[in-house]
This record gives sequence, structure tokens and C-alpha cells, in this order.
Amino acid sequence: MGKILCVLFPDPKTGYPPEYARDTIPVIAGYPNGQTVPSPRGKLGFQPGELVGCVSGELGLRPYLASHGHELIVTSDKDGENSEFDRHLPGADVVISQPFWPAYLTAERIAKAKNLKLALTAGIGSDHVDLKAAADHGVTVAEVTFSNSISVAEHVVMTVLSLVRNYLPSHEVANNGGWDIADCVSRSYDLEGMHFGTIAAGRIGLAVLRRLKPFDVHLHYYDPHRLPANVEKELNLTYHSTPQDLVKVCDVINLQTPLYPSTEHMFDDKMFALMKRGTYLINTARGKLCDRDAVVRALESGKLAGYGGDVWFPQPAPADHPWRTMPHQGMVPHISGASLSGQARYAAGTLEVLQNFLEGTPIRPEYLIVDAGNLAGTGANSYKLA
Repeated sequence: MGKILCVLFPDPKTGYPPEYARDTIPVIAGYPNGQTVPSPRGKLGFQPGELVGCVSGELGLRPYLASHGHELIVTSDKDGENSEFDRHLPGADVVISQPFWPAYLTAERIAKAKNLKLALTAGIGSDHVDLKAAADHGVTVAEVTFSNSISVAEHVVMTVLSLVRNYLPSHEVANNGGWDIADCVSRSYDLEGMHFGTIAAGRIGLAVLRRLKPFDVHLHYYDPHRLPANVEKELNLTYHSTPQDLVKVCDVINLQTPLYPSTEHMFDDKMFALMKRGTYLINTARGKLCDRDAVVRALESGKLAGYGGDVWFPQPAPADHPWRTMPHQGMVPHISGASLSGQARYAAGTLEVLQNFLEGTPIRPEYLIVDAGNLAGTGANSYKLA
């Protein structure tokens, strides 16, 4: 019998379950790279399209875990020494968390978790786990790769258009009973003909490039691993050998690089100084890729025409976080990968990983980040231990 400690975001303020806008979601059999969607054994503990990423949704895990004699603790109380997460952590065999409401598994917490064997991200991104400490303590780290990559890519495209076309302030004008056309369009431009660049062209970054090609923009990218020549030709991509080269020429920049020590605060005053005046920056990767106050300064000075995304640090962001009130921003809570469609896939993937781990069968390499004391699978290509 194992103890599974699961940290999820709180239920809707209006109560659980919500009234759903649709009865079904499309069935997706595979991802653009040929990877199949999660394939857990047996019946799912939820109906796809339900809100399963919150506390009452429990990722649909309880039926499987209960039937196999495992204990499941689900909470949203994750911060501070007296949190429910910290109280249960020493006896937990498995910790499950989401990027949207991360339970930060620091080296100190991992040291206290004497029974911990698996740290599992329900979704994509394991930077809330100290990967070196996990490796040193023999903790396997896994995430449900690609489960919500397209969800995030769609959010990026939405944010780009919202900022460039000045949609959000114009919507507020309409909501407030106004018809101030000149005010609305004085910051509105066409995306067509602009230079768009993505820093990192992995699963999400490449999906964004593919979705923006029909908008007749000039596409640029930087990635440590250059894309195949046929992909560059197909999308008419311009490759840059450094992020600094890319930001000098692009009108819109998309951040998709993983967060590790060498990329923390990549976008600081020095990086912003390289950009054109009036650049737009989109960040759905991790908040700490940007220097918080440098972003505010860039918007206030006009170096940035807009900043949008859904990632903050810490998460949840405090009420007085300056990104909530800075000008020309399109910030939302961390929701890009938490659509009901994405939740169905990452919940199913969480169940698949748990089944493999608890029943002693191999976890897919594409889901592995750390295994047997080293980076493994996807983690070997996406993360660093230092």
C-alpha cells in the first residue's frame, strides 16, 4: 500500500462540479510528432471534459488507487511549514503536482520526504522540483509530456493577437458602454508582415510556429537543437544561433525555453535593451525567465509595447505582484495548459504513470525526467541538474 499525496488547485468559487458549456470534447488519438496520447489500463475515473484538475476532481485517480489499496490525499494547501502538504510529505511515496498550482519540492522538502519515490507532474514542466536533489535521493521524476502542449500553443496565438490588435482594452471599452474607436485603434496593428520569433522550438514552440505561418509573418527561432532542414524549409524559418540575435530583429517574441539556473532572468534590462522599441513579449513558459521589475520598466518606457502570458513567480502570485497592474499587459492566471481538453489528457497520463510505477512496469521514456539518479528520457534533452 502506498501513500499518494496530490496537490491540486482549489475548486471553483461557485462550487463543484461547475455547469459545463459543452457535453463532449474531441477525441485526440496522437500528437504531431507521432507520440500517442496517454493510454492507462482500464476505465478512467472521470468523463473527458470534466474539471478534474481541482481538489474535488482528484484527477479522477481515486477509483483506481482505492481499488488497489493505496491511500490518496488531495489538498490545495501547499505553502508553509504547517501546510497540509508539509504535514503529509514525510510519509508520502508519491507526490503529484501541477505547474499551475505547484507544490515546490525543494531540496529541504525532499530531504524530509524519507519515503518519496516518485515526483509526478500532472502536465508539463518539472522545474518546481529540485531535480538534483531528486537525483541524489533516488527519486524518479516524471511528467505527462505533450499532454497540453497544443493547449499552450493555442494560448500563445491568442495572446499575440490580443496584444497586437489591442483587443483587451477595446473589450473593456465595449463592456463599459463606450464607443471610443480612436482610443481603441491607437495601439492596434496588423500582425501580417511582422517578424515573429520563438526562443525554443520544441513541442510548444514548433506548434506555435506552425499556427502562425498562415498569418503571413516572418518566422524566426532559436533553439540549442536546430530543427531539421526540411522543417526550416517548410515553414521558411530563419535560425538564430543565440537568443540575443533573435530579439534584435523580431517584433513579437515568444518564450518557451525550460527554466534552469542558466535561463533564470534571461530577459533582464540588458536583453530588453537589444530589442526594437515597441516589441511584444509572450511568456507561457516560466515566470522566472524574466526579471520581474525589468518587465515593468520595459513596458513603462515603451521598449515593450505589450507583455502577455500566464506564468508568474511565485505561483499563485501575490495580490500586489506588479505584473497585475503594469500597463499594456495581457496576464492571466496559469491557465494556458489547463483547458478541460488538456486536463483530460494529463489526468489520463498521470494515471498511466501511476499504474506503471505502482505495478512495476516501465514508464514511457518520453514521460521520464529523472530516473536512477540521472536525467533520463525527455529530461536528458530538456533539463540540467546544475
